Amino acid sequence: MAIRTILHYPDPRLREKGLPIESVDERIRTLIDDMAETMYAAPGVGLAATQIGEAVSLFVIDVADEEEPSELRVFINPEIVSKQGKSCSREGCLSFPGISEEVERAAQVTVRALGRDGKPFEITADGLLGVAIQHEYDHLQGKLMIDHLGVIKRRIVHRQSLKRDLE
Repeated sequence: MAIRTILHYPDPRLREKGLPIESVDERIRTLIDDMAETMYAAPGVGLAATQIGEAVSLFVIDVADEEEPSELRVFINPEIVSKQGKSCSREGCLSFPGISEEVERAAQVTVRALGRDGKPFEITADGLLGVAIQHEYDHLQGKLMIDHLGVIKRRIVHRQSLKRDLE
């Protein structure tokens, strides 16, 4: 396992879409392990492969509290099949260090994906898990947290990100 470098906005690779994974082999399992280690070290609750420069359709999430045992979830070739309601919450992103903003998302989502074992599963989620799924799924579509903001907020976050890179 290895800790990978997380790309920071405005790196253009963050806009690449994750390509479907043809088979869950040892290379993909190693990537999953690297992503989990990178996410935990950051620390974060989710990480998409595109955030570390791997243009494949894969993300990992662990929303367990610090006092709880790890609950790593792996989503390979995820597809959001339904969304219900609306919810607004403060989100951060490992690709936008030090920045968090209010983002509106669906209150509940159902997603289909393959797990680490390559077997299909479906899950319906709300709360932090639901938000994290939508956030990481967006990354695989080349969509970023900043894209959910109004024009003025988007400019402010963009400038903050550019300023961070100069420091």
